Amino acid sequence: MRKISTVITGLLAFSVVLAACGKNNDNGASSSPAASPSAASPSATTPASPSSDTPETTDLTKVKATISIYYPTPDQTEKRALEDDKIKRFNEVYPNVEIVKSDWQYNPNEIGIKMGANEAPTLFNTYATEGKFLAEKGWAADITDLFNAYDKKDQLNPILLDQFNIGGKIFGIPQQGYVVGTVVNTKMLKDKGVAVPSLDWTWDDVLNTAKGVADPKKGIAGIAPMGKGNEAGWNWTNFLFEAGGEIQTVDGGKVTAAFNSEAGLKALEFYSKLKEAKVIPGDWALGWGDAVGAFAQGRTAMVIAGPDGPVDQALNQGGMKPEDVTVYPMPAAQAGGKHTGVLGGDFLVINPNATKDEQQLAFQYAVFDYFSDKGLASTEESIKQRKTENKYFVPPVIQYFKQDSEYGAKVKAVYDKYDNVYQYSNELMALLDGKPEAQFNTQEYYGEMTKVIQEVFSKSNVDLKAQLDVAAKTMQDKFYNNIKS
Repeated sequence: MRKISTVITGLLAFSVVLAACGKNNDNGASSSPAASPSAASPSATTPASPSSDTPETTDLTKVKATISIYYPTPDQTEKRALEDDKIKRFNEVYPNVEIVKSDWQYNPNEIGIKMGANEAPTLFNTYATEGKFLAEKGWAADITDLFNAYDKKDQLNPILLDQFNIGGKIFGIPQQGYVVGTVVNTKMLKDKGVAVPSLDWTWDDVLNTAKGVADPKKGIAGIAPMGKGNEAGWNWTNFLFEAGGEIQTVDGGKVTAAFNSEAGLKALEFYSKLKEAKVIPGDWALGWGDAVGAFAQGRTAMVIAGPDGPVDQALNQGGMKPEDVTVYPMPAAQAGGKHTGVLGGDFLVINPNATKDEQQLAFQYAVFDYFSDKGLASTEESIKQRKTENKYFVPPVIQYFKQDSEYGAKVKAVYDKYDNVYQYSNELMALLDGKPEAQFNTQEYYGEMTKVIQEVFSKSNVDLKAQLDVAAKTMQDKFYNNIKS
């Protein structure tokens, strides 16, 4: 079995699927920013040690304070129920703290306004691309002291933690993560007499499989790459990575666009092949919800995303069975190549405008269920509840804890008790190769590439290299040249 990439070392022992975030891993604003209310803390009844710059005599159970926390949106009824239970249990330990629920979803276009008006929650959700941005803007509290005083810090998953480790300082609390993959309706393939490819597949396998299953006259696509919103650029970037390309290079403080490379051209040529082969939807302008919805409805055989969203919708809304839905890694550009997918994740950030006491309490709330039996019990109750509703539970592919840890084994044991928990295979986990998104102006880059992809999908004989060069020049002139080291 192939060794897993060093980026996701430790996942092999824990086969699971990715949990959807508030953005459903759509990356329309980036990597899936949903809080995972069932995620867990030190012992739910044992407060972590205080920060080193706060007197150790401070008793946080006696500090009168109000903190506002990220609260799932109204459509996430199950997550709200879990969060309500967590608030109740937190207040049993900290009856002195008033918890205010905020359903504001992080938006890079709104965070500056929120901070300027002092309206940002004490604890808010964000995603993997935003660590450096928030730290440099002063919109995320430096929680290094709180982190260093946390007795479970060494058990947190470094794959995620590193995303908010900026210059040796910690600015975010990891919740869950994912590596983008391709979710395949294998039942559709079998029904059409199309061979089910190996998990160790290639771009050619994707194209041939899509050709075999597509039926344009019936509105059935072989694959539905996203074509609108920043999701389109996000989807395509996986192919850029697989071809060995980079979004940008950083040297001596200078940021340079790098996606208009031979690798970028190769990735765009593959998109052109998909379009010319008529295996993408006729109405290709699909956002995350459109593409995932098409998959759940059986209108496309394949969709590219953080796996949890498509799997959850296919099983719980589309009526599919676990054996009908297979999560693949992203295809390698050629046989023997890496199955590289965008690495993303969900994080909680503490408002730097909050007082030291409020910041400490927000940290305590964020990790309240981490590594605890209460957190484990909460997860199991959620699985049981889903079973009574004849629904499946789809956990994250990358959890806040190290997957090969003692706690990871406990979680896996809970999953194994129930037949309604969707789990990844060890083979898949061994093939996954995660690569973080760009350090600078990720969303603007995705937006520029979306324009290019729309040109490719809507027109014939497009000068692909010229399109890439225009997008690169725009990014360079408007954004990268303005970055100060």
